[in-house]
Amino acid sequence: MDRQVQLLTRDGCPMCSAAATRLADLARELGFGLTVTDVDASAAAGDAALRAEFGDRLPVVLLDGAEHSYWEVDEDRLRADLAR
Repeated sequence: MDRQVQLLTRDGCPMCSAAATRLADLARELGFGLTVTDVDASAAAGDAALRAEFGDRLPVVLLDGAEHSYWEVDEDRLRADLAR
């Protein structure tokens, strides 16, 4: 099964940029799929659900669609969960 990580971000968020950079490095190393979604852009396009649910604690890392961590990448936990 291909594992998927989604990073929820917003423009102008320094913690989001740092998380995106770290996750991109980890994706290359560990081979998981990575998508980055700007919750404000998604809301502007008509889907406000992500911003409504997660917008006050960005960045948020989702692993296979489930919330994994927020405000930072929990790298040790992510590595362990991906190894399962």
